[in-house]
Amino acid sequence: MTLSMIGLLGGLGLLIYFTLRGMNILIAAPLCALVVALTSGIPLMPPLTDGAASFTADYMTGFAAFLKDWFIVFLLGAMFGKVMEVSGAADSVAHWVVQKLGMRHAALAVILACAILTYGGVSVFVVAFSVFPMALSLFKEANLPRRFIPAALAFGSVTFTMTSAGSVEIQNFLPMEHLGTTQFAGWRVSIVVALFMAFTGIWWFERMMARAVANGECFDERADDPAQKSYDNLPNPLLGLVPLGLVLGTSFYFSVILHFGKSSLIVALLVGLLTAIGIYWKKFTNLGVALSTATFGALIAISNTCAVVGFGSIAKLTPAFHDALAFMTAIPGNGLIGAAVAISVIVALTGSASGGQAIALPLIAPHYTDAGVDPDALHRVIAITSGGLDSLPHNGYVVTTIRAICGETHRTAYLPLAALTVVIPFVGAILAIALFILGL
Repeated sequence: MTLSMIGLLGGLGLLIYFTLRGMNILIAAPLCALVVALTSGIPLMPPLTDGAASFTADYMTGFAAFLKDWFIVFLLGAMFGKVMEVSGAADSVAHWVVQKLGMRHAALAVILACAILTYGGVSVFVVAFSVFPMALSLFKEANLPRRFIPAALAFGSVTFTMTSAGSVEIQNFLPMEHLGTTQFAGWRVSIVVALFMAFTGIWWFERMMARAVANGECFDERADDPAQKSYDNLPNPLLGLVPLGLVLGTSFYFSVILHFGKSSLIVALLVGLLTAIGIYWKKFTNLGVALSTATFGALIAISNTCAVVGFGSIAKLTPAFHDALAFMTAIPGNGLIGAAVAISVIVALTGSASGGQAIALPLIAPHYTDAGVDPDALHRVIAITSGGLDSLPHNGYVVTTIRAICGETHRTAYLPLAALTVVIPFVGAILAIALFILGL
């Protein structure tokens, strides 16, 4: 048991280390899962077992199961985001928000631009790519430290919008098939928590930047900074909101009225995609290339998630994991507390909110629903909690945003990002649990 726990924690530590060192997650995840398997006595291949679990079979079972369940969602989401990006619609909406708020509220403008696009169904990666040039220009004009840009992008994308009621992100849809809920589960509490997270996060972010400026930090211009985008020929921003609104409206109708479950997300993204193509048809020089690029991006994104799901599939076979899960589900008091702890541990283990939910929900959802925990409350607490410890340094979105998009390092940019995307959602989850216990 001791060796199993050492292997489990060591495998997680190695996964974080390798990711920070730039190793491809498709290599790092199975390699670290192998460490976990060896320290827990899990046979490597099916021929070495008597029909029991094995490393190669169970890793790929977890990998393939997530791919089968969510590839179409990832594909349509990537295509929708790419069409919004290539047509200029995403830039138009973001630029409109930035113009309205201006330089005096540079950080708030960046956060709100990300929030509107993400809540409307645009991929968080597309949002980061679209908003970063505007954020860079704003921070330069306001002479603010550029190392805070990743935190602004992430806070607007993967916190109070990603896990709120009505959101069309996968993290809000995963609990539905296990709990029989809709994407609007626990909406009253969700509104309160989302507002709390948004206002608290913005206040904290402004304080962190003010302290940095007071210490002499300023914008540091670099020779390799991207050229300033031209925003002269963008489509009408209000027109850009139409596909986003249709995604939200369609998902509501098919989820709440027709009870399509996660299939409502597929319908909504398809409606948004076709609408965006129809509206912006004249904006495309080569739509086929754009959709092909989106397909490749979807494959990379879901493969990265599948890789960490595979790691989690091996982790959950270990004695250490089962003992830890038994301990967490036996925590006395309200079941929402135990569920939040369990989800936090598993998303931290995988470095992925969606990957962690995919592993945890089949294990914990029946336990808590059988114990009489309200499914709507459980859905919302799981969704909000999953958006906290998933943002550890090895999270794919964190690595991409800090390094590839913003050109920063974890040493300079991760602490403010962690404050907004780990601490704030964690406190939000505590608030959600308290409100549900009080009967809101």
